[in-house]
Amino acid sequence: MNANSFASVCSGITHEALTHLFDLSDVTLPFLGYRKAMPMYQIVRLEGEGNYTIFHFSDGTRLMVSITLKKLTSRLAPSVFARPHKKNVVNMLYLEESNPTHQQLTVKLTNGDRIGVSRRKASDFFHQLEGFRQKVLELVA
Repeated sequence: MNANSFASVCSGITHEALTHLFDLSDVTLPFLGYRKAMPMYQIVRLEGEGNYTIFHFSDGTRLMVSITLKKLTSRLAPSVFARPHKKNVVNMLYLEESNPTHQQLTVKLTNGDRIGVSRRKASDFFHQLEGFRQKVLELVA
């Protein structure tokens, strides 16, 4: 997959259209004494840190919540979010490039983060990525 695959194709689609096409509703997160809805299309990736999860958003901000990555994964849209490693979940709309060689299994996100893909999850992850790529190309065409 080259650097122009998702970043340039998805940038021409409005957030409302992406939300509708991929069922990207808001995800509700707990805060002290209240809950707040966060738009899924703004999430670039989630990073697990023990019993906490760090959200990385498209505007560069980060947010830590006290929910495990496993619990949050079940709340996200499975057609857009993939788990390349036990510590990370990525939003495939923000993928810039992937490197599926056996020496270095990695993906690069539009914010510059490079995420490793575990050998055990590589086959499933790249299969899911290819299915997502086909769906995006069908929607744009």
